[in-house]
Amino acid sequence: MQALFSPDSHLFSPSSHSHSILPSSSLPADIRRRNLVKPDPTRHSMEDSLKLFVEETSFYNRLVLGTFLPESWWGPLPHMLQGWLRNYIGGVLLYFISGFLWCFYIYHLKRNVYIPKDAIPSNNAMLLQISVAMKAMPWYCALPSLSEYMIENGWTKCFARISDVGWPSHVIYAAIYLVIVEFGIYWMHKLLHDIKPLYKYLHATHHIYNKQNTLSPFAGLAFHPLDGILQAVPHVVALFLVPMHFTTHIALIFLEALWTANIHDCIHGKVWPVMGAGYHTIHHTTYRHNYGHYTIWMDWMFGTLRDPVEEDAKKM
Repeated sequence: MQALFSPDSHLFSPSSHSHSILPSSSLPADIRRRNLVKPDPTRHSMEDSLKLFVEETSFYNRLVLGTFLPESWWGPLPHMLQGWLRNYIGGVLLYFISGFLWCFYIYHLKRNVYIPKDAIPSNNAMLLQISVAMKAMPWYCALPSLSEYMIENGWTKCFARISDVGWPSHVIYAAIYLVIVEFGIYWMHKLLHDIKPLYKYLHATHHIYNKQNTLSPFAGLAFHPLDGILQAVPHVVALFLVPMHFTTHIALIFLEALWTANIHDCIHGKVWPVMGAGYHTIHHTTYRHNYGHYTIWMDWMFGTLRDPVEEDAKKM
């Protein structure tokens, strides 16, 4: 699982509590070959940043792969493949741990408190969702692995340490990044509904869960693999448009798993302007509303918002 923080004051980056750069011999062989360039003082700062990116992903690889697998299994693999394997193990653990804990809490510890008994999904429904998600998981993990490769090669606007830009700029950049992601996911999601072949062959896999008693936190990642990747692509596109802290980007991608579990539990949190499960449940029942991801703002701007409180009032 991605390491989300360290004792360092520069927020999350395990490499940033020291300004020293690891010697080239400590980096993976394929990364050393990638960084064999002629000396050029004007490129020194950029090369140092790229090495920090590689140090950080190498740290994550050792943390996750070293915990669950013998080094002889993953050590000889190319750096990018190590990253994919680490993302896969972390993604699977996050999916099952968060899904089981949340289901246990809302369906057993708080039975009939948040969800009426007749609205609790069956075990068979949840097993189907798990099956779909596990078939797609290896493909999902290709996207963060690809984004890491592009970042390590200096193709994006990512920066390694918050001290590189300062806290005020970091906060502003992160806010712009999230707006781009929200806008991108809204339109990607809407197009997956509006373009009939995309819906039929991709998004319909997710929309077989169209009633409250068929939705659960495990449905959050139960997509056709290409559908899930397309809806996460805005996270990567944004890296080319706005400077973004590398570790924050990686953390947000993996927090997607927690967020999607949350918005499929059918519990309306009533926290404005968050696009919570109450809104998303309406999306699964009407198919034409509430395409947004984190907030209701895009649906409000483009006329596709439907409020769960107003819907409940109409039923009374």
